[in-house]
Amino acid sequence: MTAKLVLACSVCGSRNYSVPSNRNQSARLEIKKFCNKCNAHTLHKETK
Repeated sequence: MTAKLVLACSVCGSRNYSVPSNRNQSARLEIKKFCNKCNAHTLHKETK
């Protein structure tokens, strides 16, 4: 069983994506992805 990271939109805060985790990294993951609520590509950050 692999752990998953949840990504939340930095603009509206909705949690849109989950990705498999790579626990070798120390910093939080930040990816630019499409948000359905904002209807735009925004920065998504890893949540706890």
